Amino acid sequence: MKLRTFEMERWQSVYENAVEYNLSESGVHPALLADIGVDPQELGKIRLFYSPSNGSEEFRSLAASLYKGANEQNIFATIGGAEANFHAAIRLLDPGDDALLLLPNYMQIHGIVENFGGRVIPVWNRIENNWIPDPDDIARAITPKTKFISLSNPNNPSAAVFGDDVIKAICEIAGKHNCWILSDEVYRGAERDGQRTPTFWGHYPKTIITQSLSKAYGTPGLRLGWLVAPEDLIGEMWAQADYVKIAPPTFSDYIGIRVLKNREKLYERTRELLNRNWPNLKKWIDQRGDLLTYTEPRAGAICMVKYKHRINSTVLAERLRVEKSTLIVSGDHFGLDGYIRFGFGTEMDYMYAGLTRVGEVLDSVAMD
Repeated sequence: MKLRTFEMERWQSVYENAVEYNLSESGVHPALLADIGVDPQELGKIRLFYSPSNGSEEFRSLAASLYKGANEQNIFATIGGAEANFHAAIRLLDPGDDALLLLPNYMQIHGIVENFGGRVIPVWNRIENNWIPDPDDIARAITPKTKFISLSNPNNPSAAVFGDDVIKAICEIAGKHNCWILSDEVYRGAERDGQRTPTFWGHYPKTIITQSLSKAYGTPGLRLGWLVAPEDLIGEMWAQADYVKIAPPTFSDYIGIRVLKNREKLYERTRELLNRNWPNLKKWIDQRGDLLTYTEPRAGAICMVKYKHRINSTVLAERLRVEKSTLIVSGDHFGLDGYIRFGFGTEMDYMYAGLTRVGEVLDSVAMD
């Protein structure tokens, strides 16, 4: 089987370390080991054996503590949220099945569904509704062949947060059609106001959650995430993983335990970075008047901006890369031409310099 290219990930992988200013990143400036509370002398004592293939019991127990009613048997450790999404999607999907996707969204699940012979049913959230789903739209679109509803909450790329009322409505719809809910919650913990986003876990029995230590924790280089699911399904996805990896890296499991033990400190660090940088990005956008439209991000270091300039979003992103050595994410990568996504979790001076270059290109095409 030949898989089609995951365009956004390839765009970032090829160019994010080759430009002077990377505003495509969706997380905060990476944490240091000192931020996590790790004594460097500890590292010399780590023995690099095979860790348990589903993650150490201590790591799984700490992850389970984030979800009411879950225990370590409901957790499976993965190589980041990407592996978690992959195992969930291919376990749920059979060729010919429908998958209802709330869009915009991180497009990994979209690609997996199409690559593995499923049909994507798109249901679009709208900027006019602050990117919050309309349950009536979901109810109208769902079909008897819908195997699962896929969403991200907090949302990527809009940074919107779905509240309890929306969660309950989606669960009711899923229950009527006996389908699964696949909720990507990697930005949970990265809320600017410190109010934790409600999880789908515990609202509906046929629910799978994916999570990682990348976005809210500022430790993307650990490449450690997890699945939360009913115990029997965890066993089935574990069996799939045996064909992909032997185990999570021992080093990542060791550090991941300390990340979860110090999570409140890391959440605070993330929140501080977001609330320091967002006013500066907001000011830059607002200075451009009605040419740029946005909804204020509630969680995560990302902002989806609609522009009125007459230029395709991929063409705009490529011009920025080639002419200004600055990387952004085009709306085309989310199926939304006319939008661009900014990351604002970087150091402040770095962000300002990158935005200056974005402004220079936007100004040059405003009257095209």
